[in-house]
Amino acid sequence: MRFSDIAGQKTIKDHLIRTVKEDRVGHAQLFAGGEGTGSLLLAIAYAGYLNCKNPGDDDACGVCSSCLKIKKLVHPDLHFVFPVIKEKSGQAAVSDDKINEWRAFLLEYNYFNAGQWFEHISDGKKSGMIYADESEVIVKKLSLRNFEGKYKIMIIWLPERMNDTGSNKLLKILEEPPQNTVFLLVSENPATLLPTILSRTQQLNIPPIDVDSLTQAISKRLELPVEEARVAARLSRGNYVKAISVLDSSRDNSGYFDLFGDMMRAIYTRKIFEIIKWSDSLAAMSRDKIKGFFDYAVSMLRESYVYNFKQPELVYLTPDEEGFVAKFAPFVNEGNIGTMVEELQLAHAHIEQNGNSRIVLFDMAVKLTICFKK
Repeated sequence: MRFSDIAGQKTIKDHLIRTVKEDRVGHAQLFAGGEGTGSLLLAIAYAGYLNCKNPGDDDACGVCSSCLKIKKLVHPDLHFVFPVIKEKSGQAAVSDDKINEWRAFLLEYNYFNAGQWFEHISDGKKSGMIYADESEVIVKKLSLRNFEGKYKIMIIWLPERMNDTGSNKLLKILEEPPQNTVFLLVSENPATLLPTILSRTQQLNIPPIDVDSLTQAISKRLELPVEEARVAARLSRGNYVKAISVLDSSRDNSGYFDLFGDMMRAIYTRKIFEIIKWSDSLAAMSRDKIKGFFDYAVSMLRESYVYNFKQPELVYLTPDEEGFVAKFAPFVNEGNIGTMVEELQLAHAHIEQNGNSRIVLFDMAVKLTICFKK
């Protein structure tokens, strides 16, 4: 993985290369970027540049022994930590248990989200975590001497999914890191990390991918006409993962579009049994997918509200979504938009806190019925 393999993010790439040239490599760095921004790939490319034997002015050479191993994610001085799912209660679960699957998945897809990873390693009904057992493995790996690289690099993907015990142990490691060790924490939600971890890392904010770069990337990867790729890039708002899903004919945002339409019809007509049926269907999904639906629903409400202003350049909808919103938008106004968004965000928080899915969803839907009478 090299910088040239990553869509856009020129400013970030230049900054990372500059830290190496100016010998300002921080021992603990936080790559803070949302889903689909390429933050994980940037961390890997940075690791490759740090240990490249013949680095160029703007990228690793790509042909030395170190680069070839980084390309396959098998460099002995490159280590990964990522969320996994416990097979059995009480059984230890660490990243190394799934390292071969992780490498294959990452090399195949490059850009993906947590839900897709969990779907790959399980039935998708459970969410993964980084457990406290991982801390012991990290300490053991970093206690070894460098095999062939200048730096030992530990990439931790989604550190916000580390439990409190693991977070506290990680904090101790960050306070006294081994020599020539670089921690690269790749987070999609840094606000949920321990403040003490944030204070001990250099935070680098990764923005969404610019439309032109994303258009070129997905057009090349999927061999699509540039015009079609540009529509997906614009609708995704710089999210590579979402851009691919927009182009997936079987997608409808992982079924969210149909779920949103069913929810709004049941709520507006106040058909209690339809609301129960809808709640049960969504509750059967994993918590990550349920939270994803809430995000999607908030987005659809926002687009519906903006649609009323008759400013097409401000609306980001697929043709199917626009067909629905054209009929639904008149029912969304300044009198109810705020309350509906608040109820969806509250339900999101309750699911995040392991609330009963069916109860949370039914309660939210019932409360939303009132909004359409304002």
